[in-house]
Amino acid sequence: MNRAFYVTTPIYYISGNPHIGHAYTTVVADVLARTARTSGPAFFLTGTDEHGQKVANAASAAGKSPQQWCDDLIPRWQGLFAAYHVRYDDFIRTTQPRHERAVQAVFERLRDNGDVYLGKYEGWYCVADETFWLESKLVDGKCPTCGREVQWLSEDDWFFRLSKYRDRLLEHFRSNPEWVRPRSVYNEMMALLEEGLEDFSISRTNFDWGIPIPGGGGVIYVWFDALLNYITAIGWSTDDARFRTYWPASVQLIGKEIARFHTIIWPSILFALGEEAPQLVFAHGWITVDGQKIGKSWGNAVDPFALAERFGADSMRYFLLREAPFGSDFSYSEEKIAQRHNSDLGNDLGNLLRRSLAMLEKYREGIVPPAPGESAFAQRFADLPLRVREQILDLRFREALEDVWELVTALNRRIDDEKPWVLAKSADDASARQLDGLLYDLCEGLRWLAVLLHPVMPERTQEMWRQLGLVDGIDRDWSVLRWGELAQGTRTLPGDALFPRIEFVSS
Repeated sequence: MNRAFYVTTPIYYISGNPHIGHAYTTVVADVLARTARTSGPAFFLTGTDEHGQKVANAASAAGKSPQQWCDDLIPRWQGLFAAYHVRYDDFIRTTQPRHERAVQAVFERLRDNGDVYLGKYEGWYCVADETFWLESKLVDGKCPTCGREVQWLSEDDWFFRLSKYRDRLLEHFRSNPEWVRPRSVYNEMMALLEEGLEDFSISRTNFDWGIPIPGGGGVIYVWFDALLNYITAIGWSTDDARFRTYWPASVQLIGKEIARFHTIIWPSILFALGEEAPQLVFAHGWITVDGQKIGKSWGNAVDPFALAERFGADSMRYFLLREAPFGSDFSYSEEKIAQRHNSDLGNDLGNLLRRSLAMLEKYREGIVPPAPGESAFAQRFADLPLRVREQILDLRFREALEDVWELVTALNRRIDDEKPWVLAKSADDASARQLDGLLYDLCEGLRWLAVLLHPVMPERTQEMWRQLGLVDGIDRDWSVLRWGELAQGTRTLPGDALFPRIEFVSS
């Protein structure tokens, strides 16, 4: 089998309820997978990271066992993805036996080949981030990532020979300058590599909530366990044909705060196993409020369920992708979401559908007229599907949507310029043909918009499809999308407003 497009999110640390940042990353992965499926097979993996001291502490505070704590939270996380119309292929939990067995197999293989060895760890540890830190990396004696207190650990641990792979990593970075994006993250990771790497501890002995080390002696460090999900989920060590179909991953999406794990530690583990590094690791920016990252640790988490209920899941998906270039930080506010919803989606796209179908109903009884001959308008947008697909798969979502909106704007402008209400009053054949051509292009343009926007707004574009009177599937190969394929005689079915206006009063 040929290898499919494979996209992953980080598996989310299940120490509490999800926030809008989790929805953001997962929606991006969903858009990538849906777009990739327009030309071939794709596989989309997400899931939850359920081991480690932080989970054990949270469970204890709630009076539950760690397993019960995780089991009780899973419906909330899966419910979030359903609320945002996410269609993943697999949801992996690190407490699942399939994952645990594979992680133990990795540990044993690396122990057998000498890449894992027994030593003594003494140093600083941040429970909140489940991260070991050198003294030199602390900021005012605290964790440089989250700013919390760190604790001193001294224990006999198993270590991974990370230092052994430093030169190979440097060569990989230099030979593949686009494999880590954006460039700022690539440069930061290169600087870390040039400083040198130390071996790192991959076991814990002061608590037992984790995957047991084969032969005893503690549990496997949560990050070593979690990173392996990307290959355990697709059959590493159990289904070689399936694994080779998907690996190396096409795109691995992460937040920039976990770039070191995914671009230095993760490829080193893969090299130790004789596997390739992922083709692309993209460390996206943060959603911020008053300049500060949104997150549970910062106490400013935003309820993503409430946002989807108020603005609609598809409006939220559009906002997250359109508001800023992917990779950069951007600020969140409900006022900004309302503006995008009312302006772009309500006034531009929704109103285009409403008035186009209303005019078709008024002037042609809702029946799509014959297609006009070759036109400069159709030629102008002939390459739009392939251009948008390329931009999305290159994670240039804002540019892709801006290009799609050129078609939205052009269709609205044609209505204003050609004035169908004037053409309809004329009795001459030329005006009738011009009106037919305009009405056809409006409906055909809306068909194209439904197809091209479907990965971004899967539910609202399905409603567009229904109102256009189309019954065949909206998922299709964009490379064969041709202007003029909308069948003459199609009966449209106008319905409710696609994006009803949201009244917003700034506080």
